Amino acid sequence: MSQPHVVITGANRGIGFEFAKQYTEKGYKVTAVCRNNSKQLTELDVDIIEGVDVTKASDLLRLKETLADKKVDILINNAGLLHKDVLGELDAGTIRAQFEVNALAPLRVTEALLDNLSKGSKIALITSRMGSIADNGSGSRYGYRMSKAALNAAGKSLSIDLKDKGIAVAILHPGFVQTDMVNHAGDIPAETAAERLMQRIDELSMESTGEFYHSNGDPLPW
Repeated sequence: MSQPHVVITGANRGIGFEFAKQYTEKGYKVTAVCRNNSKQLTELDVDIIEGVDVTKASDLLRLKETLADKKVDILINNAGLLHKDVLGELDAGTIRAQFEVNALAPLRVTEALLDNLSKGSKIALITSRMGSIADNGSGSRYGYRMSKAALNAAGKSLSIDLKDKGIAVAILHPGFVQTDMVNHAGDIPAETAAERLMQRIDELSMESTGEFYHSNGDPLPW
């Protein structure tokens, strides 16, 4: 049996790095995709494709060409961006940037690597419960909430469009994680979040494709 291959975006730090580390420890071949490399990532036994801005078509073309005909068993769209958007101080530029990174980029990455995916492959979208309209009880964070809601919608459509090809899609909230994105103010460390998310990806099947789950296994409302 060939070594399973996982591709991870935003793999240089936080949850992305923990994905790379833990999948390597489990014996997977890991391709770590990042815009800026990190010392900790270079210390792992992984293939690194650095200098990839997931919002740029030229970089996605290079990613596609680098992976060429390599089969991808798991594609994890993890790269994300968070800005604090408060009513009365909205910045259309930062909101637009969050849409580009959080919603459009995962869809474009997935499309770029479609030929690498086949029956039995899995796609994981690392989203947020902040993209849930039903679960919004605190407001604010306009760009992040809107972009993650858009990502959730894209994930649902991907699950439908790829069902006949036998490719399952997971839409996953990691939890409130102690990463640079939130100044390490989260409830759980990135190590725990990645471990839980990997369990959800492992459990993913064509029966559960397109569903929205917390990393702890609880279903989330749209």
